[in-house]
Amino acid sequence: MGSMMQKLTILNKKEKEHILKKIEEQWGAKLEMEGYAFLKRKDGKIYIENEEALKVDFSKLRVDSLGMYFAEESKGFFRLSIEGSQLVGPHAKKNVVELNDSKLKQWMKGVDLEKTEGKDFVIIKNNGDFFGCGRITKDKLLNYFPKIRRIMAD
Repeated sequence: MGSMMQKLTILNKKEKEHILKKIEEQWGAKLEMEGYAFLKRKDGKIYIENEEALKVDFSKLRVDSLGMYFAEESKGFFRLSIEGSQLVGPHAKKNVVELNDSKLKQWMKGVDLEKTEGKDFVIIKNNGDFFGCGRITKDKLLNYFPKIRRIMAD
């Protein structure tokens, strides 16, 4: 199943296991992803799709993305998208940062917050909902909330 769809590569079993291992190492989450495939773009963005959908002949189609944007892997780091955090978050046993409502509002505006517990990329949580990942540096929690989804007003 390692065929090319122009910019997307369907990841093989070993590559899929690599992603699941990264998730387990970073967030302590064991995911069951039977029946799902991971696809990777050259820019490191990873998508998840039902394996059934991949039975289509893509040879005459120009496909830039397929499925749900799940994560990005670059420079040795693995960062979940908002949807990826919603899949992983309920299973995560570490590196989850709980924000109160006012901090969440700041987060959704794109504000970096003060440093908190955790290492590298942490999942942002509020009242049982998940809002993507932030990155812990030596002095702050860097915001990766997408500009297109940010709220502007109070």
